[in-house]
Amino acid sequence: MKKLYEGKTKNVYSLENGNVLLEFKDDCTGKDGVFDPGENQVGLKIEGIGRSNLETSIHFFEILKKKGIKTHYVSANVEKATMEVLPAKVFGHGLEVVCRLVATGSFIKRYGEYIKNGTPLEGGYVECTFKNDALGDPLVTKDALVALGVMTAEMYDSIKEQTLKITKVVADDLKTMGLDLWDIKFEFGYNNGEVILIDEIASGNMRVYKGDKIMDPVELTKVILKK
Repeated sequence: MKKLYEGKTKNVYSLENGNVLLEFKDDCTGKDGVFDPGENQVGLKIEGIGRSNLETSIHFFEILKKKGIKTHYVSANVEKATMEVLPAKVFGHGLEVVCRLVATGSFIKRYGEYIKNGTPLEGGYVECTFKNDALGDPLVTKDALVALGVMTAEMYDSIKEQTLKITKVVADDLKTMGLDLWDIKFEFGYNNGEVILIDEIASGNMRVYKGDKIMDPVELTKVILKK
């Protein structure tokens, strides 16, 4: 097993069988010690969040598998906080895809003069950002992604379609627990000629409310896994 790189919230290793191993860490994105899935920097460490993110990911990946939606998920070891996944080529130097069901966070920072915080975004709003800490993870449009040679228009359309479909699966599942999904962050990659969901579907990557209170990622995992 060879370490490929260390990310914000997980370490990545190559396996002898050609697959990849993700090791989940207890780091969370946020600012000034406050959890925020929309931030592009590690802002705090929450004990147990790595395993919590893994368990949540397993929960949702298994649901997607049953619905016939292909992802990179192969298997997982909760005790070691690791997940084996299919290898996939990332787009550019890394691309994050956000699906917003409610206007909040950085969306309001950008467009607050046109829309109020908490306003539903009917049908879901999909946006992409380059993973670039130095530039603050800048937004990038479909046209720019195609012009820069990062992906084809067809690849983008596939990502958007899958993002909306997967977001609905997650939101519907959370709704059965009395929870409301406001936004969620994904990553996609290219594997054997097709675009698939990669990385994680973690409590630390989604903004979820119970009534008017945002859910802490560890508490959210407990609710999702009924612990």
